[in-house]
Amino acid sequence: MNLALQRRHFLRFGLAGVGLWVGSQAQACEFFAAHLRITHPWTRATAPGETSALVCLRIDEVTLSDRLIQVVTPVADAAEMGGVLLPGPVNVAIPVDEVTQLSEAGPHIRLLGLRHPLEVAREYPMDLIFERAGVVQARLSVDYARFG
Repeated sequence: MNLALQRRHFLRFGLAGVGLWVGSQAQACEFFAAHLRITHPWTRATAPGETSALVCLRIDEVTLSDRLIQVVTPVADAAEMGGVLLPGPVNVAIPVDEVTQLSEAGPHIRLLGLRHPLEVAREYPMDLIFERAGVVQARLSVDYARFG
């Protein structure tokens, strides 16, 4: 085997090993407070002129009860509760040792007054504000094209 092929083989398998090691450390879409984990905040893409978007996420590994009380992002003017709950201020109880799932089919956060369309494969900054944990800086992923 010549030197160039040996080097390519080494780099390919060496980089793959580094990727596995990094991937096992933490997921890119996980955000942590001292007593909870937020996994994969996401929304769908929006069309020009749309004024709202739904935010879904998962909160788990909860060791101290808390409450999500506000969501702030530069892409929207405000946020409120949506889904099976009547529209109102963000107010999500986070019980110890339970998974809290915000989804399109259930309770979720609704961003209001979008300042521009949300584009597939983009990420936008988003602060999740908890009663006890304080501010958790996260990234809102735009995962899916809109349907219709």
